[in-house]
Amino acid sequence: MGSFGKKIEKFWDIFYYHDGYTKVVTGLYNTVYIAVVGLAIGIIIGTLIAIVEVIPKYKRLPRILNGFCRFYVGLFRGSPIVVQLLVAYYVILPLLGLNLPAINVCVLVFGFNSGAYVSEIMRGGILSVDVGQMEAGRALGLSYATTMMKIVVPQAVKNILPTLGNEFIALIKETSVVSFVGAADLYVAFSYIGSNSYEFMVPYLVMALIYIVLVMIIAFFVKMMERSLRKSDRRN
Repeated sequence: MGSFGKKIEKFWDIFYYHDGYTKVVTGLYNTVYIAVVGLAIGIIIGTLIAIVEVIPKYKRLPRILNGFCRFYVGLFRGSPIVVQLLVAYYVILPLLGLNLPAINVCVLVFGFNSGAYVSEIMRGGILSVDVGQMEAGRALGLSYATTMMKIVVPQAVKNILPTLGNEFIALIKETSVVSFVGAADLYVAFSYIGSNSYEFMVPYLVMALIYIVLVMIIAFFVKMMERSLRKSDRRN
């Protein structure tokens, strides 16, 4: 117990008296920022891909778009997120002559990666909606796109909300790899504290606890949203 107490003292010394907490706050902000914006981008991309995949393929353009979407999904689902980060930051950006901050590159890569997974989630959600909803919308004179976006997709989101919550949780945990391209996240912050205190046990334990708390908070809000949606369904 005395040895562990000394480890805590070393951690607290760097965390509080040597401003380690500022790096932790920055790392926490970046972790949440990358996950939130990445998921938002992923939902937009995933919804568009899912709509392309479920629309009738009678014409040539839908077939071409569907082929492109399949390639996109296969590309991002078939390679690890850390590989995508490294290729984007060290290969694609230099070839294009772009110089973006690491945090922005991480947001884009996480967004594109999430889009591939959300597309499959959203496609399943759309297919779970009764086909009568689409027929009813078309009978009222709405176009296919309007019916899909205003009637079908909102109902699909209700069905897939728990799965979207899981995707958000996965993004939070996957942000631990952004240090590969120099972005400051929780891992970087606690590694800094461990390196300066020459003691990694307590910093990494605290880091694990923060991730657990973040996941619990996300799960709580997802449950609250589910209950709210169920209440609105009952009122209707």
